[in-house]
Amino acid sequence: MKIIAHRGLWFKPDEKNTLVAFERALQNGFGIETDFRDRNGELVISHDPAAADSIEANVFFELCNQYPDADPHAINIKSDGLQKLLAPHLLAWSPDRYFVFDMSVPDSLGYLKQNMNTFTRVSEYESYQDFDGKTTGVWLDGFGGEWFGAEQIDHYLALGNSVAIVSPELHGRDHESLWAKIKSLYTSNMSLMLCTDLPLEAKKYFS
Repeated sequence: MKIIAHRGLWFKPDEKNTLVAFERALQNGFGIETDFRDRNGELVISHDPAAADSIEANVFFELCNQYPDADPHAINIKSDGLQKLLAPHLLAWSPDRYFVFDMSVPDSLGYLKQNMNTFTRVSEYESYQDFDGKTTGVWLDGFGGEWFGAEQIDHYLALGNSVAIVSPELHGRDHESLWAKIKSLYTSNMSLMLCTDLPLEAKKYFS
């Protein structure tokens, strides 16, 4: 199983989505989940509407390129129409180094058209859509609780997907129960990923 650090490896909330948190994650071999949007025609990193001090995307990609063995990177799409800005960076990487996700359904078609590695969202509110078999993975989320279990995970894996599970603490819930289930069934499966606010703890727990 692969571990993805949610907004980097941060120790206090104001470090989320900062270069300090990103480099810590990379130094520990983790992939990074982070948020991309546009600001005056430029690609920047920001979960909320972009501010003047938002990190420029090229700085993030240059940093990631210094750590080629730290992956995968989960590229959370916060604005429509970013394909042309992202393509020079992402298409230079092998598909197993990244995936894009969380864009609107119409916007997804633009990423698939450019052959970018694209995951589809599944939650208690969102049904599985593979866009005629063109998506390569599932971003598996539970907003109100862990509605999914081994049956759903096995189903998506059997379809040839990678599966990225959102760890419950991202929604303010305890993670122990889900982690225990994952450890008993999937630790050795490299098609499974865990996106977590606790990457160091996860690395120790699943090793």
